[in-house]
Amino acid sequence: MREPVSRRTPFGHVPASARQGAFGLVGALSLCATISLALLGAAPAQAQAVADPQIRYSIESRKASSSLLLDVARAGDRLVAVGDRGHVLYSDDEGRNWTQAKVPTRQMLTAIYFIDASHGWAVGHDALILATRDGGQSWTVQYEEREREAPLLDVWFGDTRHGLAVGAYGALLETTDGGQNWEDVSDRLDNEDGFHLNAIAQVGENGLFIVGEMGGIYRSRDRGQSWEALESPYDGSFFGVLGGNDPEVVLAYGLRGHLFRSTDFGDSWQQIRLQNGGGNPLEAGLADGNRLADGRVVIVGHGGSVLTSADQGRTFTYHSRPDRLSLAGVIADKQGNLVLVGQGGVRLATPTGAELAQQQ
Repeated sequence: MREPVSRRTPFGHVPASARQGAFGLVGALSLCATISLALLGAAPAQAQAVADPQIRYSIESRKASSSLLLDVARAGDRLVAVGDRGHVLYSDDEGRNWTQAKVPTRQMLTAIYFIDASHGWAVGHDALILATRDGGQSWTVQYEEREREAPLLDVWFGDTRHGLAVGAYGALLETTDGGQNWEDVSDRLDNEDGFHLNAIAQVGENGLFIVGEMGGIYRSRDRGQSWEALESPYDGSFFGVLGGNDPEVVLAYGLRGHLFRSTDFGDSWQQIRLQNGGGNPLEAGLADGNRLADGRVVIVGHGGSVLTSADQGRTFTYHSRPDRLSLAGVIADKQGNLVLVGQGGVRLATPTGAELAQQQ
């Protein structure tokens, strides 16, 4: 039985159905989506001063910063977050106040990536890829396949031209021209069963890792031109992967608190066994992580779980936020405090994950 597409949405799990069937994200948010693969390229849309009546723009809402958000990234001095209903929010004061961007979709957006202060990409349901050239204030559609209804779940760019996106049923897409054209290169992976690909991250100078369903771990030493399937220490789903300050250190994490560390670029793995505040094994799903500018590693997940490490992931300190709202993304502000996104929108927290407002 296969596991669901659930990276950045760690709010309940149900089995994935057949390739052309339906899939439901259930649990606290009762979200629904339908998924499959195969995508068609589309020329980038042009920004318009007057709204195109054929485009369903995201609905402006004063409560957008309190709605479900699934990822957050830095674009220079700006923070940009994405989530449900096509919401894209940006903040120019380190997460204290947020402005909603005008976005030409109402699809759920699952991940965002900026290569510099101006150029960024977001991906989401219906194999949607959006692009911005002004730091997240305006967006255009680069790619979409509504009939297939397959979510893309993560995106990475090495420069303003070369990028990769991963998603449901083994989807791997590549662009070499900044997103004007996207090619399906899923056959580069040894993934004949089409297991979901949940995350992609750069580790070291040229190394890329993809992790996904059924313990899938793939490594590339040539920026995604070729991939090798690595022996996995675990046969459940991984939702995220990130590197340490040392280019050989890799962390992979996923369902029920499973967290593994490699010190040899993925050749071997050691499980890091975590305990919650009550001394019991941590079983909360881990959805997203980030290596911060000061070298700390932060991983967040289900039930308000915040894990922090100051030693490149050798050991972690666990904090359970009292609101128990599931977290799907994390980044740090310039003072070293955490900006958390997930169920309930944006939350500002101390470096250990405690509510920032309560500490001031």
